[in-house]
Amino acid sequence: MKKIDIIFILFLMLSAAFRTQAQLSPVLLKNVTLIDGTRSAPRQNMDILVSGGRIAEIGKGLKPGNAKVQDLSGKIVIPSLICAHAHIGTLKGNTSSAENYTRENILRQLKKYEDYGVSAVLVMGTDRPLIFEGLRDSTVAGKLPGARLFSAGYGFNVPDPNPGSWMNLLLRPATPAEVPAMMDKLAAVKPTVVKMWVDDHGGAQKMKPEIYKAIISEAHKRNIRVAAHLFYAEDARALVDAGLDIIAHSIRDKEVDADLLAKMKQKHVTYIPTLSLDEYLFAYGGNPDWVNDDFFKNSLEPGVFEMISDKSYGEKIRNSPDYAKNMESHKIGMINLKKIFDAGITVALGTDSGAFPIRTQGFTEHLEMQLMVEAGLTPIQALTVSTRNAAQTLKIDTDFGTLEKGKHADLVILSANPEKDIKNTRTIEAVWKNGIEVSKGPLNK
Repeated sequence: MKKIDIIFILFLMLSAAFRTQAQLSPVLLKNVTLIDGTRSAPRQNMDILVSGGRIAEIGKGLKPGNAKVQDLSGKIVIPSLICAHAHIGTLKGNTSSAENYTRENILRQLKKYEDYGVSAVLVMGTDRPLIFEGLRDSTVAGKLPGARLFSAGYGFNVPDPNPGSWMNLLLRPATPAEVPAMMDKLAAVKPTVVKMWVDDHGGAQKMKPEIYKAIISEAHKRNIRVAAHLFYAEDARALVDAGLDIIAHSIRDKEVDADLLAKMKQKHVTYIPTLSLDEYLFAYGGNPDWVNDDFFKNSLEPGVFEMISDKSYGEKIRNSPDYAKNMESHKIGMINLKKIFDAGITVALGTDSGAFPIRTQGFTEHLEMQLMVEAGLTPIQALTVSTRNAAQTLKIDTDFGTLEKGKHADLVILSANPEKDIKNTRTIEAVWKNGIEVSKGPLNK
């Protein structure tokens, strides 16, 4: 290990020890406008008593006792965001590769998510053995700075003799008979879910039904849920019939019909739309309103802004034969999100951020909420999707996802109200984790 890596890790350990000590001091946050993540309307002039890293009481006119008082008049408090579809560690600069997957890079990116108010991420199938040697569990326990890291371990994909380095640990069964042993290998690292890539990625090989049925069956025997990367409505229909638990991307080839909606609701399928993934496929061909915003630019890896702002990059996107198709797919994805949400199906925040340089970590989660609102959700609904629903998807909602008595005090303090404009989630003044302030946001380091 390099000397700089050792120093960095020691710094993180000392920071964590300091935060643990700080949790012992109770704090009373006074006079906040509270959006608690339960889909309730904002409540004004509320007090939040934090003790031992958790919320001890919420109400009006709470007495401080021995708690330190912080007057937050005019501020808005929301739960920290949770991203149920992300990638970590393989991204660095303009590259995505296995060589980037180091402890230092992972911790750096988890801290970036935290700066943007994201307290937990579920990495969907591209992790490597490094995190299962204590790193993942230490982040989940709050012993390291940054977002908590949950993992789908090694995802399932179709056979490929020459996979990219960052996907070369994926499980690639050629027959159903190979699935049980592969599932045993995956189950050994205790994944939150099993991830499988099912669709044809625009013309490549598609996973065979007998393979994904075996994956779902073997995962369920081990009490592990299954999430699928997909694109087509008919694939979604067949997968739901086969017992799929989570649709991890938008259905984008056509609008969902009443039959599919009914099946998804009946079988309690969770839907993760990743609208921003599709937006990024064509957005840089134009001039999106956020591209020169420091809140966006500060989330980028070095060199990425120069790449996307280069004139030739935009021209390449506009001249792509897939340009119009990608815009139409995005439009259908937006329509389907609203139909699925209105049908009473659980929708959770997920973005696929961190997979490639243009899917920037941290900012993308805020962009996703903006797109949800543009699709027809209210800001309060979008926030609930991004907090409570995402926590339910990770099965951590007993402790996280809403601001209620007894839960961890993971919260974000804003200077403007997102109920009035969802973009106000970007007005971050402070991020709290386990009852103490851990960041001033990405613009105030």
